[in-house]
Amino acid sequence: MAGPAQNMEAIFCRNGKETAEPVKAQLSGTIPPWLQGTLLRNGPGLFFIGESSYNHWFDGMALIHSFTFKDGEVHYQSKFLRSDTYKKNTTANRIVVTEFGTLAYPEPSKNIFSKAFTYLINTIPDFTDNNIINIVRYGQEYYASSEINYINQINPSTLDTIGRSNYRNYIPLNLATAHPHYDDDGNTYNMGTAIMALTGPKYVIFRVPASASDKEKKRPALSRVEQICSIPFRSTFYPSYIHSFGMTENYIIFVEQALKLDIIRLTTAYIKGVSWGKCLRYDKNDTTLFHVIDRRTGKVARTKFYSDAFVMFHHINAYEEDGHVVFDLITYEDNSLYDMFYLENLRQDIEEFCRANEVLCLPVCQRFVLPLDVDLKDAPSGTNHVKLEGTSATAVLQSDGSMYCTPETLHHGLELPAINYKYNGKKYRFFYGSRMKWSPPSKNITKVDTITKTHIEWLEEDCYPSEPVFVASPSAVDEDDGVILSSVISLNLKKPPFLLVLDAKTLKEIARASLDTTVHMDLHGLFIHHKY
Repeated sequence: MAGPAQNMEAIFCRNGKETAEPVKAQLSGTIPPWLQGTLLRNGPGLFFIGESSYNHWFDGMALIHSFTFKDGEVHYQSKFLRSDTYKKNTTANRIVVTEFGTLAYPEPSKNIFSKAFTYLINTIPDFTDNNIINIVRYGQEYYASSEINYINQINPSTLDTIGRSNYRNYIPLNLATAHPHYDDDGNTYNMGTAIMALTGPKYVIFRVPASASDKEKKRPALSRVEQICSIPFRSTFYPSYIHSFGMTENYIIFVEQALKLDIIRLTTAYIKGVSWGKCLRYDKNDTTLFHVIDRRTGKVARTKFYSDAFVMFHHINAYEEDGHVVFDLITYEDNSLYDMFYLENLRQDIEEFCRANEVLCLPVCQRFVLPLDVDLKDAPSGTNHVKLEGTSATAVLQSDGSMYCTPETLHHGLELPAINYKYNGKKYRFFYGSRMKWSPPSKNITKVDTITKTHIEWLEEDCYPSEPVFVASPSAVDEDDGVILSSVISLNLKKPPFLLVLDAKTLKEIARASLDTTVHMDLHGLFIHHKY
């Protein structure tokens, strides 16, 4: 057996390959008979085109994966997203479309004046439609999505790209999150940023009804989008970076954080040779502002809730209890996480990589509690208004009527959180995630109990599991009655990739589906239930 690969490039930076026709996995263990459906995954998979290469892992061309469960068997398939960006790059046999961390010019020989003209027609967000982050649902349509104004519809059965939609044709958005929420009726909620809106720059929260798909008229689900509200930027030229948001039964929770997009720098980025990623700035001396929005009326809570500066990508869950909004986040002390994924860093020797990344801040799972039903008329400043039992989170009234919030720490070192989505927006107990350790390099799947503050883990040598996905048992009574699915690749190139199936209660392996084909590290996705 060959030893582990000598650098992280072996699992992150190799060009992926399509598995265009479904292949049957070799199964060990037993797939639960009720597990019938398709796990869709998305992530970067093509990093070298001709003699050109991307600078950052988040730039690679999107590769869509599927694991289909039927009658105790598992079949795998993958295809590159046929975005306009993919077509332009592969036709030119080099990178000609700018991405997050890679600046590209259509013609390398262009002089400064030609570049200036190219900049004018490539002003954000029309750099790319390379949707690498997630798979989202609007109505009954599925889309590959990232944080730009374009989304590409896919066929979840064949993985074929059907065509793209532009948010701006239906709602004034330049950027939108790839992490929407779905209510119990199947309606989709999402939010984004309108940088160039006629009414001024703002954040926009919107809803797409579950019944939005119109197959007969062939109108996309987005044609029935409903704007819930808009919120002005706190700072006109520095909108907050938004990767996700929270949702309860009655509210949307939007965290306006201190990691911001520098619009002034962005407007000149292309001509100055600066990538989109370099236009993000973190102000550690700033504050974090929490917006609580009634998701039916669009009204924003009057009380100003704020906290110290931090960087946040993923919400875990949010819920309401006794007049409070509780929401759990994964936070960082700075934005150095992005730097780790520049390809030059991933190409380092394993030991060098570990030494370099030991200095990176680690994620912290934190709980904030916001008291909404509080009469502040005669309340003295300096008073903590969090009345929930069992939490150390505080919300202290300030002399100006605002509340300064401090969180409770739930867990250290976990990212890519997942829950039983039936508990989304509701009081819950468990969440799952991927936990990365740098020295020695390893990654595991972790289950956290928010009540006891304990956790359990699944770990296998040389293995890197992707984001865990919870699928509930159809007869479930307990919150954690179901399975965890995760696509796993290995540092050991002789070890085949596999789809891991864990008991969600114990994290004990109940099955794995090994593949004699290439599988690439992914980011996010979802599970679609089937009735055969």
